[in-house]
Amino acid sequence: MSKFEKPEFTGFIVWDYVVFSCLLVISAGIGVFFAIKERKKKTSNEFLVGGRQMTCGPVALSLTASFMSAITVLGTPSEVVRFGSFFLYFYISYTFVIIFSAELFVPVFYRSGITSTYEYLELRFNRAVRYTATIIYIVQTILYTGVVIYAPALALNQVTGFNLWGSVFATGIVCTFYCTLGGLKAVVWTDAFQMVVMVVGFLSVLIEGTIQNGGPSKIWQTAINGSRLDIADFDTDPLRRHTFWTIAVGGTFTWLGIYGVNQSTIQRCISCKSEKHAKLALYLNLVGLWVILTCAVFSGLVMYAHYEGCDPWTAGFISAPDQMMPYFVMNIFSKMPGLPGLFVACAFSGTLSTVAASINALATVTFEDIVKNIFKNTSDKTSTWISKGLCVLFGVLCTVMAVVASKMGGVVQAALSIHGMGGGPMLGLFTLGILFPWTNWKGALGGLITGLTLALWVAIGGFIYPAPASKTLPLILRTDECKLLNETINATLSTIIPTTLTTTIEPERSLLADNWYSLSYLYYSAVGCLGCIISGLLISFITGREHGRNIRPLLIRPVCNLVCFWSDTYKKKCWCGVPHDQDEDEDLDHISLKKDVMITPETEKSVENVYDNNSLQKPPPGYNAHENSYTNPITEKESHM
Repeated sequence: MSKFEKPEFTGFIVWDYVVFSCLLVISAGIGVFFAIKERKKKTSNEFLVGGRQMTCGPVALSLTASFMSAITVLGTPSEVVRFGSFFLYFYISYTFVIIFSAELFVPVFYRSGITSTYEYLELRFNRAVRYTATIIYIVQTILYTGVVIYAPALALNQVTGFNLWGSVFATGIVCTFYCTLGGLKAVVWTDAFQMVVMVVGFLSVLIEGTIQNGGPSKIWQTAINGSRLDIADFDTDPLRRHTFWTIAVGGTFTWLGIYGVNQSTIQRCISCKSEKHAKLALYLNLVGLWVILTCAVFSGLVMYAHYEGCDPWTAGFISAPDQMMPYFVMNIFSKMPGLPGLFVACAFSGTLSTVAASINALATVTFEDIVKNIFKNTSDKTSTWISKGLCVLFGVLCTVMAVVASKMGGVVQAALSIHGMGGGPMLGLFTLGILFPWTNWKGALGGLITGLTLALWVAIGGFIYPAPASKTLPLILRTDECKLLNETINATLSTIIPTTLTTTIEPERSLLADNWYSLSYLYYSAVGCLGCIISGLLISFITGREHGRNIRPLLIRPVCNLVCFWSDTYKKKCWCGVPHDQDEDEDLDHISLKKDVMITPETEKSVENVYDNNSLQKPPPGYNAHENSYTNPITEKESHM
């Protein structure tokens, strides 16, 4: 079969089903394994954060697999074919994101001993801020996970002929199954396995595609001739879809909202047995991000070389750009039993890891932030069963939301837009709390609402009024070498297409649509974050800034402190009255205080009497403040077993 002809669908054969089924069986088996292994550990702490005893290796693989999902497997190669290799600039974004996450956000979350990131917001501000952020996170994550579930279902439908919605529900059921049975440990170790499957799947496509298209040098030259490597575009116009600045700057804001303050990431970092392991997991994860990004971009270049003279989307062989990658697999592996199944397993692996991590994070946030405040005296066994029930609930909700994803266009842009709308304001909120000691709760809440409003305004406006073609125009996609099904179709296209192109007149657009709504989708997060920070600081100053003596040192890392390191006097001023020289053990003893309790010499002596199980927690058992690590204390009952 020629690569310039629409292939006749053959579907999966036995070996494809075997390869694909192995992925599902092993993934589910890991959940069963940890359900059996951890059956004597019935606390919600064990289920939700793995007893805080994870090591950096599997956590790093888990992080990479979760955020390099089927969105990357399917979406990035087609983006390269249509718009060029601009995604290579994400190397810069990922690097900055990991550095900021590891050195700024993770230390604060880890040392404060929280389980849900939104517990921090109550410790730093108040419960109203915490609940508002929790609700936004839940809605955002369900929407995003719906997109992630839909993407591999599309791949299955295109490659195997499986019913699209049957595939969607199969994804949700498998993820929910092993997430509910094994908790975070099952999620992390399944992610590690699925990361290996993703790399092997990508490599199989790269190797066979390179062989069939004349080798690396020819593919590289074809990409150069087709302008797919012309990425030296430093235009600062924020309306341009992809330039150096939109990806390097806008991408950093977007992914920092995903990594720096996202519950799914932080939950796995705080599950590590020490802060050192948590940081190392992030830096090892950076290498994984680079590897997957490289595989995705070069798969796009190989795919472009393969279809240089006959783009299947433009020719009408496929109905959406995100079907390019599975269509490509159908071509190159048509005579290789099992390899189409391997590719689908690759795409499916990304989804399973992402969806399971999201379900686990949603269950954790809901349990810690909502359920525990309603049912205050639940036993460990009951807490574990509630957590598992929440996993099932969110598995169902995320699966249903995949229907919405089918209406949102390209999976990459849809996924990053959702993260930008919710993640940007959330990033701004945590930045206000950690970097600016004078921010009060009114500024935090007002900033969050303002940032979210701005992000939703620009994102929804951009969806209703897409940017002008001049800002998003893809590179040339040729169809002159396509062998169409019959001469009638060829003649019809030759007469209709030119007429359509010459007679179509775009409706007049408002100034708002041509500017604000045309902003690159990668800047949505920056708009929400900066809007939250600026408005939050203004509201704080107007309503009366926060007094430093009310803030525990472990909850902040003042940005101005970076330039005051040479002088204790200036350093003290930078901390805005926060007792930064307080002993860390003493700070941990007091971190559970209510935000509205003012620490004075009179109240300091009675500080142990103000704990409230409803909203505050003492430092978690087994935490060593000097080593920033956790031990796993064995109860007297267990020690005699």
